Amino acid sequence: MKKTLVLLMFLISGNQLIFSQKKIWDETKEEKKERMQWWTDARFGMFIHWGLYAQPARHEWVKSAEKMTNEDYQKYFDVFNPDLYNPHDWAKQAKKAGMKYAVITAKHHEGFNLFDSKFTDYKSTNTPYGKDILREWVEAFRSEGLKIGFYYSLFDWHHPHYTADPKHPLRAPSHGKEPGSVIQKNKETENYYKKINKGKDFKIYQDYLHNQVREILTEYGKIDVIWLDFSFPELQYGKGRDDWDSVKLLKMVRKLQPHILVNNRADLDDYWGGYDFETPEQKIPEFWPEVDGEKVYWETCATFSGSWGYYRDENTWKTNHELISMIIETTSKGGNLLLNVGPTARGSFDYRAENALEKIGKWMKVNGRSIYECTQAPNFWEAPKGTMITYNPKKNRLYIHITDYKTGWLKLDNAVGKIKYAQFLHDNSEIKFRKHWDSKYPNDIVFDTPNIKPNVEIPVIELFLN
Repeated sequence: MKKTLVLLMFLISGNQLIFSQKKIWDETKEEKKERMQWWTDARFGMFIHWGLYAQPARHEWVKSAEKMTNEDYQKYFDVFNPDLYNPHDWAKQAKKAGMKYAVITAKHHEGFNLFDSKFTDYKSTNTPYGKDILREWVEAFRSEGLKIGFYYSLFDWHHPHYTADPKHPLRAPSHGKEPGSVIQKNKETENYYKKINKGKDFKIYQDYLHNQVREILTEYGKIDVIWLDFSFPELQYGKGRDDWDSVKLLKMVRKLQPHILVNNRADLDDYWGGYDFETPEQKIPEFWPEVDGEKVYWETCATFSGSWGYYRDENTWKTNHELISMIIETTSKGGNLLLNVGPTARGSFDYRAENALEKIGKWMKVNGRSIYECTQAPNFWEAPKGTMITYNPKKNRLYIHITDYKTGWLKLDNAVGKIKYAQFLHDNSEIKFRKHWDSKYPNDIVFDTPNIKPNVEIPVIELFLN
C-alpha cells in the first residue's frame, strides 16, 4: 500500500459532509449513532480480568513484572482448576449492580486462552478444569439479558513467535524492572533483541492473532463489543498497527460482525471506522473528550482497587461513595464506566468486590433513572457546588446528584420558569422549590431539602423540566 496515497471520501451525515483521508468501512455519523445507541443508553458495564495470573494473585502483569519464562509460568497452567466458577452467579451480580453489558478477557497478555481455540494448546480446555470457560460465560450472561463483549490482547507473552519488546518478560536488561521503561536506543539493546528474537517469525504470530479474533467472532454468536488491547509504537522496539496488521484485522471484524463496537487501541485513530470509542484508563477526563473539536464516544475503564487481575494483598479499595461518584461523573460528561472485577483462582468474586457490587446495586435500583439514557446537561445548566448533574434528553429531565450533602436548601442558577416539578428520585417524595429570596439572584431558585440527609449514599433530585 502506498503511504502517500490520499483517499478523499465524502460521507453524508444529515446535511454534513465528513472529510477523511483513510477509512475502514463506509458508515455515516447517523448510522454510527444508531449502532452505538444501546451502549450510550447503558452507561454502565462490567469488565472481567481473569486468567492464570489469578493464582499468583499479585497483579495480571506478574509474568512480565517478575520476568518469568514460559517454563516458570507453566505451573499455573498445570494446576488451574476454578472449581467454584459459576458464571450464572457472576451475571446475576452484574445485573443486580445495574450493569447492562460485560467484557471478559478471552485472552490477556500472558497468552492463556479462556476459550477452546483450534490454534493453540494453551487454553482452558487443556487445564485440570477442562472446559471452555468463555462459552459457559457467554451463555450465562446472555441468559440475564446482558450484552456480551470480548477483550483480546494484541500481544502475547507465551507464543513462540511473538518477539520480545519493552513490555515482554524477556525484555532487554536496559529496560529495567518496570515493563515499558523509556530508554535511549543503543547498540547493546539492539544486539540483545536481535539475539533473543533470532529464529522468530512475527508473521506467524500475526496470522495466529487474526485467526483467533476470527474464531471468537464466529464461534460464539452475536458479540456486542470487542476490546483489542493494546499498541505501543511510541516506545523503542514497541509495536503498532503494522505489527498487528490492524487495517486488515479491523476490516475482518467489521465484516464478520458489522454491529460490533470496537475500542481504540489497535493504533488506527486516524482511520474512519478504525475504532468507535476512546478508552481513558483509571481516570475520568476533566471534560467530554473531543477529536478535532468534536465530542466523541468514550468509556473509562477502572478497578475497584489498584489491580485488574485478582491481587490478594492489594488493599487500596475504593469506597462506595467513590464508586457511585464515578458512575455519575462519567455519565455527566457523556461517557460510560466499565468497572472491573478480578475473580479468584477458584472462580469466585473477591468478597470485597461482591460487597461493592451489592452496595452499587442498592443505589442503582432506586437511582438508575439518573444514569440510563442520560448524558451531559445542556451548557446553560451549571451544577451547584457539591453536586453533579445528568440529563435525559428523551424525557427532558435533569438530575442533581448531591455528593456533598448540605442541610436546609440547595440553589440552582438560571432555573426560574424552567422547572415543573421536583422530587427525590429514591422515593419520589416532593421537594418544594421557590424563587431565590435575594433580589441579587432574580433567575435562581432554591430547593427546600431536608435537614436530615436521606438514607441514600448520594441522594438525587429529579427535575421535570418545562
